[in-house]
Amino acid sequence: MPDVVFPLDSSRKFTDQEKIGHNRWHYAIPPAVTVKPGDTFRVHCREWFDGAIHNDDSAEDILHAPLTTVHTLSGPIAVEGAKPGDLLIVDIVDVGPIPQEDSGPLAGQGWGYTGIFAKENGGGFLTDQFPDAYKAIWDFTGHTATSRHVPHVSFTGIVHPGLMGTAPSKDLLARWNAREAALIATDPDRVPPLALPPEPNDAILGSLTGDAFAAAAAEAARTAPPRENGGNQDIKNLTRGTRVFYPVFVDGANLSVGDLHFSQGDGEITFCGAIEMGGFIDLHVDIISGGMETYGVSENAIFLPGGDVGPRYEQFLAFSGTSVTLDDEQRYLDSHLAYQRACLHAIDYLTTFGYTPEQAYLLLGAAPIEGRLSGVVDIPNSCATVYIPTSIFDFDVTPGKDGPTRIDPGQGAPRAAR
Repeated sequence: MPDVVFPLDSSRKFTDQEKIGHNRWHYAIPPAVTVKPGDTFRVHCREWFDGAIHNDDSAEDILHAPLTTVHTLSGPIAVEGAKPGDLLIVDIVDVGPIPQEDSGPLAGQGWGYTGIFAKENGGGFLTDQFPDAYKAIWDFTGHTATSRHVPHVSFTGIVHPGLMGTAPSKDLLARWNAREAALIATDPDRVPPLALPPEPNDAILGSLTGDAFAAAAAEAARTAPPRENGGNQDIKNLTRGTRVFYPVFVDGANLSVGDLHFSQGDGEITFCGAIEMGGFIDLHVDIISGGMETYGVSENAIFLPGGDVGPRYEQFLAFSGTSVTLDDEQRYLDSHLAYQRACLHAIDYLTTFGYTPEQAYLLLGAAPIEGRLSGVVDIPNSCATVYIPTSIFDFDVTPGKDGPTRIDPGQGAPRAAR
């Protein structure tokens, strides 16, 4: 096992650990640890809410999930010799749930969760159709996930970090804040909001204290979206065997990682759409000196997705959607809308077998579905598609002359009272 450079004790809160991570992006957060190019090391990660979500049959914790506290990131990890303009090579050597802890109160101790967030607390991809808070608990048996809240389904997890990235420079952070503030200003009262501005309340900034902490907290960026540094990209195929090339904006690169997922469908459509968990990730790092200019990389990461792990599905049931609203309004090549409609078509279909719409929505967020932009040039309609592996069900989910098999949906997904 590689040396653990960022350990976490499951019995202690994220802020009570030997090394304190962070939940905002800022150039002034000091590295928690320094490694060298060529090193392989282990990092422990806490699930993004640090234990606020419980293994029970209530969704009240999802309704009141404390969004100002996320994400609980492990790091920053400085890489000796990395300079602005370099590319940081990060290999995901291994990743998984909390080692040797198969039961317990923390997600990652043999279980994880998926949530539909209430519209007033973050919402989700289909928040207008699903405005209330729901939850599904998933149990892990080896690499397989099953749920008492979404029965008749099991699948192999493609474990991956939802969030990994390098620290922004001072100038880059200012750009993020300026452009996101301008977006918020176009509709400042929107629910859910158009973006999340800096929020000093609940900020965790590593070892920063005093005036330095206050100054950084006032401008540090929230970790919710993906940005030029990578960040919360939620790419399900960034699993074991993946190599990532991150742009470097500060000395040391200051890599951070967290938000581990046992499984996820493309898009993480319920917002808390993956199966969230704590766990570990083993990384190997190296540097391409001056790589940003050499390869024309200025505002994005490049990936070689891992291909040696995960399920190999042979048959999918696919659903298409176009850029036409539920009210029959035509939109011009709106691929976002097209993917929404494809997801809604899949949900409607799954309800004919006995699932509630919420169970079907949770399933699309958690299971390894594939989402694709299938057509983006044929005016006026974009076409997006959702591919569901048929073998994850324990019944025949394909259309047939005898009609859909009716399944027992079980207790259903818990819903929070408004």
